[in-house]
Formats: sequence, C-alpha cells, structure tokens
Amino acid sequence: MLGQATRDQTALKKPGLRQVLRDTWYVFWREMLLPLRDPFSLVFSLLQPLVFLALFGPLLGSAVGAPAFGGQSTLQWFLPGVVVMIALFGTSMTGSNLQYELMTGSYERILATPLSRSSLMIGRALKEWAPLVVQGMLIAIVCVPFGFTFYPLHVVFGLIILGIFGIGLGALSYSLALVSQSKEWIFWAVQQTLLFPLMILSGIMLPIETGPDWMQVASRFNPLTYLVNAERELFAGSIGLDTLYGLVAAVVTAVIGLAVGIRTISRSTS
Repeated sequence: MLGQATRDQTALKKPGLRQVLRDTWYVFWREMLLPLRDPFSLVFSLLQPLVFLALFGPLLGSAVGAPAFGGQSTLQWFLPGVVVMIALFGTSMTGSNLQYELMTGSYERILATPLSRSSLMIGRALKEWAPLVVQGMLIAIVCVPFGFTFYPLHVVFGLIILGIFGIGLGALSYSLALVSQSKEWIFWAVQQTLLFPLMILSGIMLPIETGPDWMQVASRFNPLTYLVNAERELFAGSIGLDTLYGLVAAVVTAVIGLAVGIRTISRSTS
C-alpha cells in the first residue's frame, strides 16, 4: 500500500528537465555498475564485430564488387554498418533486463522511488549506448592499419546520433517488455521478427542498391536506412544530406519511443 501511494504521488508531479537529467544519471549509473564490475564482458563483446570485419568483409568485396560501395574501400563502407548493428542489438534488448527485474520484484521497488518515468528508459538505453562509444572508437583504431581512414570528430558525431536513436529504440524495447511481462516469449518473438528485416532492408550487411526494386522501395520506409547512410557518410569524413536525414530519423525515433514508453509505464502503474 505504501509503495502504491508513493507511485500515485509521484505520478501527479510532472518532473522538470533538471530532475529528468538527474534521475537519468542515477538509473544510468545503477545499470553501468554491473559491466564495470565485470569489464571482461566489454572486452569479449569486441570479438563479434571484429570477426564480422575480418571474415565477412573480404567476402563482401569479392561477391559484390567495388562499384557498389560508392568509391569507398570495403572496410570504410562496412565498418559503420557493423557499429550500427552493435547499437541495434544492444538497445533493442533493453527490455530483456527489465523482464528479469519484473520476475524478481526489483522493478516494483524502483517504481516506489521518486524517479521520473522517462529516466527509467533513457538511463537504461544510455547504458547500452555507453559501451558502444568505447567499442566504436577501438574498432575504428584497430582497423586503421588495414586501410580504414579514421576521422575522430566525425566518428564521435556518428556515435552521438546512434545514442539518440538508441534512446528511442530502448524505450520501445522497454515498452514491449512491460506489455509482454506475463508472457516473456512474446518479447523475443517480436524483437527477433522485427530486428532482422529492418537490419537487412537498411543495407547494413549488403548494398541495398544491388537488390531488387521492391527492396529498394521498402528500404525508403525503414528509418534504419537513413541512420546507416548517415554513419557511412560520417565515417568517410563527410557531413551532408545523409547525415541530416539520419539525425532526423534518430530524433523522430527517440520522440516516438519516449512517448510510447511513458504512456506504457503510466498504464502499467495505474
């Protein structure tokens, strides 16, 4: 009863920007404590993208041919897609950690605190994004001896855009976990069903220009396509329309994700 009363009082107060930022930091730091206590997991997570770059990259160049990469080297074209893929997998699974807290009851204890509801989603999504900054920078540096041209400021800007997108995607993942809390398998079914078509139609793995017309048309309705194009432009050391479109897609995703997430939390605690 006390926890319910506290939640009701908190819901009546609309948090200001300062409180949201402060609460987001608390949630972010709480979530970051686990990987910081086990840094080996962060190091191990670098192996998968490096394997993709080392094994899939050469096959990609041989199978598709250089003209499909717009004059860029295979590595320069493929590495940004790998970074987007890491962000996509990480932030889309934000809800999986929430499912564990729902089963153990710790989520109810968090709701009893005066934390703003939006900070619960933003903090978790940023926790998935923070290691990406380190991973993206390290992968780019490792690839320099193999022909990758490293533009630090452009890469950082690209990772910031990914962070904005990750907030929206993480909030949607959070919402999905709340909606499917009584049937956890629904979360994984929806996540996996949507994840791979979006990834393939964005041209992460292969140039979408080499696909049939219907795939190229479908890709234009995929927000991830604009994000991937923006990352490739930035990692190539340029800033243009693709970067602008990618930033707009990231912001729109963040706005929609937070709106859906806050509404879902409000309904689940009412």
